[in-house]
Amino acid sequence: MILTELSSRKPAIDWSWHLRLVAFLGPAALYALVFILVPYANLLIYSFWKTDNYTIVRDFNLGNFARVFESPVYLSVIANSLLVASIVTICAVVLGYALALYVAFFTGMRRKFLYFLMVIPLWTSFLLRAFIWRLILGREGVINSGLAWFGFTDEPLSVLLFNRFSVCVALTYVFIPFVAIPVYAALEKIPPATLEASMDLGASPFYTLRRIILPLSLPGIIPGAIFTFCLSFGDFVAPSLLGGPSGIMISSVIINQFGSAFDWPFGSALAIFVIVVVGIAVALARLLERRYE
Repeated sequence: MILTELSSRKPAIDWSWHLRLVAFLGPAALYALVFILVPYANLLIYSFWKTDNYTIVRDFNLGNFARVFESPVYLSVIANSLLVASIVTICAVVLGYALALYVAFFTGMRRKFLYFLMVIPLWTSFLLRAFIWRLILGREGVINSGLAWFGFTDEPLSVLLFNRFSVCVALTYVFIPFVAIPVYAALEKIPPATLEASMDLGASPFYTLRRIILPLSLPGIIPGAIFTFCLSFGDFVAPSLLGGPSGIMISSVIINQFGSAFDWPFGSALAIFVIVVVGIAVALARLLERRYE
């Protein structure tokens, strides 16, 4: 009978463990709820409303989303944003990978110092880093002044600024560390014995790079590329400072809808579209990452 009573008793709940779990995860969960989930939910709700004479009308409809895809103006802006984000991602991955490869394998004792130099740009203001390129690419900037001093041009070149080219240059410069740092971390984990074995077996440096180094560094390339694509797709600082008619991106249109246009429902619909695109990009990157795990 005693054995029966003991077996029927339920195990005691360890409330101290639950309290520690709540104390540890509670602030993070509260932060995510207040600053991520609630704003996103608010955007989603607003996207189904409409405006009438600068007044928000709580009338459920899908007109804002239909307006995004029916207007060639907004479709061209979305296409330009995707194009700029793709160009910036490709350029940042190529340059960031080359930088990380050089620092990881060809610098010797200077490796830590050069890695520190890669991190320093992240300490400065994003606005400042983008504005610097306005000074460099401007009509009286470093490039035009240098070309005029060497006699290559009679007047400043206006094609360097206020277009898609200047936006891509500035964003590529800004996001190179976002690729170089995770790639460098991945390259550091490659055992030197693996590279030595490849060279001992007669593999050329290019073959070793293509078949060994590159696959083993994919855990750094994929997050760096997805960070660059998502952040450049939704960036509004560089297009505002450096973009022109061909440099308008979706973020500038969203800001205008929440500002002078006072069309918050349509701006919310555009913001939801950006969130969906970013979510799809992250999901595809995750699938690609699992494939090479």
